[in-house]
Amino acid sequence: MENQLRIALLEWLRSAPYPINTLNLIDERGTSRSTLPWLELVSSASTEWGTKDRQGREVRVALELNTRDDDPATATALVATIEARVASLPSQQGGLRVVSNRFLRARTERRTNNIRATLMEFRFRLLAAT
Repeated sequence: MENQLRIALLEWLRSAPYPINTLNLIDERGTSRSTLPWLELVSSASTEWGTKDRQGREVRVALELNTRDDDPATATALVATIEARVASLPSQQGGLRVVSNRFLRARTERRTNNIRATLMEFRFRLLAAT
């Protein structure tokens, strides 16, 4: 279920309209050889969240937006748009149903060469489709 969610989430983000579609890359960590800005799915972890009759998982996902700018406010609108797009992930996905989808926390840091990284963490509760 965790991998199915990762695939669905990346596809959902890749199909997003402006301004998300202006990102040079939306992919999993380790592939960021592209020009900034980019969004990576950097990690996920899952725990059991099933019922007596259906398999389920609670999956925590971390996305990292990397931009380059002197002004920390520049990425603010993009971060908000990404959070809204993740929140709007359709509940019916191939083989699973997203029961809940919650933003947990975000952290921004400035790195060398004016790179700003914003890490956003989300929690999804999933049940196997019936």
